[in-house]
Amino acid sequence: MRLFTGHEMHAKASVLSQRESHFSWLRTRMSVERTLMSWIRTATALIGFGFTIFQFFEHFSQTPGVASARHPGASRAIALALVGIGTGALCVAITEYLGTLRYLWSADFSDIAGTQEGRKLTPAILVAIFLGLVGIFTFGAIALRTARGS
Repeated sequence: MRLFTGHEMHAKASVLSQRESHFSWLRTRMSVERTLMSWIRTATALIGFGFTIFQFFEHFSQTPGVASARHPGASRAIALALVGIGTGALCVAITEYLGTLRYLWSADFSDIAGTQEGRKLTPAILVAIFLGLVGIFTFGAIALRTARGS
């Protein structure tokens, strides 16, 4: 069996007698990954949609022949809210993910985990961290644009 890092896992002898428990642990571990990936998709949609709303109304208001908006700051507020919610939700998801991994790799489950190597960084957590940084940057860019009044 290969991990994401390309290393081979070596199962402990005690796991062989507990196959059902070991596979239950593996299913739970994969479920944690799928949950994080779902949060990544949700955060991507919220951040992307917030940025799109901001850009659309920014360019729309500059179109010749278009009346000025009744509430010019509303689109910026909605955009900031969506980007902030997406980034915040992703931060909570990362925290929950790391806490659950800490629990799954604890000494209570070391026999059924089947390996002594411990937890690894997976591509999902790396993507989540990168997306969180993108969300923070996007929020800052929209907020600064709002502050300048452009």
